[in-house]
Amino acid sequence: MDFDAFNVSLELIKVLKPLVEQIQAHDSAQAIQIRKAASSVSHNLAEGRRRVGRDRLHHFRISGGSAGEVQAALIVAQAWGWIGDDASGALSLVDRLSAMCWRLSR
Repeated sequence: MDFDAFNVSLELIKVLKPLVEQIQAHDSAQAIQIRKAASSVSHNLAEGRRRVGRDRLHHFRISGGSAGEVQAALIVAQAWGWIGDDASGALSLVDRLSAMCWRLSR
């Protein structure tokens, strides 16, 4: 798909995979939540790309909210000590993706 934000969301999922596996060992519910939120970012970006009007913006806002949820979950996992500084790449991608969603929703 030729849509930069969607492509970045897929890149984020690939970077999250090993982190989610680490989190899974400590809290399976948290790992599931991260998977769902990261997938929601991609799904809503793809759907929003095909919509028009305010409905389109709504999907981009949902993507941004889900990106924020992934960011918070990673920070919480760091606070619990389940993951370390190896999450910095994922957090950078989430920040980039959040900015893209914000711009798309305006």
